[in-house]
Amino acid sequence: MADEARTSKAARLFDVRRVIGGLFVVYGVIVTLLGIFDNQAEIDKAQGVRINLWMGLAMLVLGLLMLLWLKLSPPEVPEPAPEEQTSAE
Repeated sequence: MADEARTSKAARLFDVRRVIGGLFVVYGVIVTLLGIFDNQAEIDKAQGVRINLWMGLAMLVLGLLMLLWLKLSPPEVPEPAPEEQTSAE
């Protein structure tokens, strides 16, 4: 029973959706903050588009969607392999 709980925890911990979602949320927050505090020269360089703000928000949404997907569809715990019975013949 303890092995199943440990396997389930490891499956959830190392799910790629958690890693990708977490990284996109962190980077999304950073890039969004950069976009909020862009000066006019940086906005002019991007032809008047606040690209950091929009890309940061997009990254944030993507990361949150990945984490929501993980929450709604948790990883399945792999079935333990049946132990082979060795005979001492």
